[in-house]
Amino acid sequence: MTGHWFEPIADHLGSAYLRYSFTKGTAQEVAFLVDELQLEAGMRVLDVGCGPGRHALALAQRQISVHGIDISDTFVDLAAESADQLGLLPLATFERLDARAMEFDSEFDAVICLCQGAFGLMTATGDDGEVFARMAAALRPGGRLAMTAFSSYFAVRYHEAANFDASTGVSHERTAVKSPAGDEIEVDLWTGCYTPRELRQLCELNDLVADRICSVEPGAYAHVDPTTETPEFLLLATRSTSISGERTTPPNVH
Repeated sequence: MTGHWFEPIADHLGSAYLRYSFTKGTAQEVAFLVDELQLEAGMRVLDVGCGPGRHALALAQRQISVHGIDISDTFVDLAAESADQLGLLPLATFERLDARAMEFDSEFDAVICLCQGAFGLMTATGDDGEVFARMAAALRPGGRLAMTAFSSYFAVRYHEAANFDASTGVSHERTAVKSPAGDEIEVDLWTGCYTPRELRQLCELNDLVADRICSVEPGAYAHVDPTTETPEFLLLATRSTSISGERTTPPNVH
């Protein structure tokens, strides 16, 4: 598996990633997801594109076992160091892994992929579909998925600093990022953008039931029907179970 354009950006950002305002809503996001996904102590969660581990660590503090994967060695090292400092080993574990190469098979009660953790950073190559399929495969039957995706509606309507490619659904921007020491570089950022219909179609292709799609923004996860006014959609889905080849709907569908 080849490298990814985000790796050198993550290496430059390091711990400075956690200075960005969009990382400050972790407690609210985790509280919402614990309730929504019905997570309990002892369950196993896979955090795809975990970054420095902010969601994984918060879940582990609730005695939920979390395995975080990220393509950045720098982010993985930061997450593991924080887990050690907080006394969360071995509840929270981390490894450097490309989400396109995951080989987990029905191992987790829930999978989370938040804030374009891996899904949505694959530009127009089609790799988002591969990431989604591998996340679905990681879930046990009846397991839950929580994934955010940047909204195509919002990108077209409000994201004036970026160029949106209507043919691919990819938003591109040139921006400056700072290292922990304050050194600034300019980088290119690509974000795959989606509509609720596309997210439901991805579920149908991967044996998931789309329970609900909400309009959200960082630190403000809530049951809000899709609109054009928020930057992200939160997909909540359940891996199907089958009886004699027929799909059954999970009991906690909204």
